[in-house]
Parts: sequence; structure tokens; C-alpha cells
Amino acid sequence: MKFKDYITEIPDFPKPGVGFKDISPLLKDANVFAEVIKKMGEVFDLSRVDHFAGIESRGFIFAAALGAQFKKGFLPIRKVGKLPPPTRKLKYQLEYGSAEIEMQPGIGQIIILDDVLATGGTLAAAIQLAGDAGYTVTDVGVLIDLTFLNQMSFKNQKVKSLIQY
Repeated sequence: MKFKDYITEIPDFPKPGVGFKDISPLLKDANVFAEVIKKMGEVFDLSRVDHFAGIESRGFIFAAALGAQFKKGFLPIRKVGKLPPPTRKLKYQLEYGSAEIEMQPGIGQIIILDDVLATGGTLAAAIQLAGDAGYTVTDVGVLIDLTFLNQMSFKNQKVKSLIQY
């Protein structure tokens, strides 16, 4: 099954020059989505994982589904002001400004997930935030890696992904 066949590119969205990767067709097809979750689970060592942490918002989809499928917990990494206290916060720079994310503190070994890895700013911030909040990040993964925009690695390995552009 070629997962790329279920990704639609929307040119000049959300702004001119950007080719948005729409994952909606992939999510809409129950069989394809189930296969994606199965394949994502196969790329990680799940024996050392307590929770999947998803980055708001589309990272929630994959982290929650993996958590349910493999009997692990789900942790949200959210924009500031969306979680009840106590939380840990981290402000970080993006190519077009700054952003701030938060998560509730805790302990355990986690895998951080998102839908798309572009420049890596948000994913790098989520890794740092998770450590600051008390978690041990054992791995990171995304559905789509835009390899032409980043050279990001985690523990000296390329970030795990099912689709690369």
C-alpha cells in the first residue's frame, strides 16, 4: 500500500509558496488509517514505552490511536492555555515568529509524535519540553518527513517516518 497516494498537496496554502500536505484522505479511509497505525507501531521499540505524546493538533490523532492500539497512555502537548495546571511551558522560535507549548508534568518513557516534520522547530521544542516536564523521550516519529526542509535527527538517527518528500 502506497500511503503517498492518500496525501493531497494543496498549493499555496496556508500562504503563497507553501505546498500543504493534506492527510484527510488517509484518515478518511479506515483501512488505510489502520494500516498506518500498524506500520507506525512497527518502527518503535514498544517494550520501553509508557505513553505516546502527541503535538497539537494532528499529532494527537496518531499518538492517541497508537496508544489505544498498543495499550499505552496518551499525553497531549498543547498550545499554552489549553491544559489545566500544573503545566510546564516552553517558548521557542519558528522561522516566522515564536510559539509556546505546554504539557503536564509526570514520569515515564514516551514517544513523541506529530503529523509532519518540516523545519523541526516544534518537534525539537516538544522533545525539550518533555524532558523539562519529567519524561524520558525514547523516540520520535512523524507520518510525513519533508526531508528537503530539515536534517533533524534524534539520538543520532533520522526521525522515524512512513512518508518522505
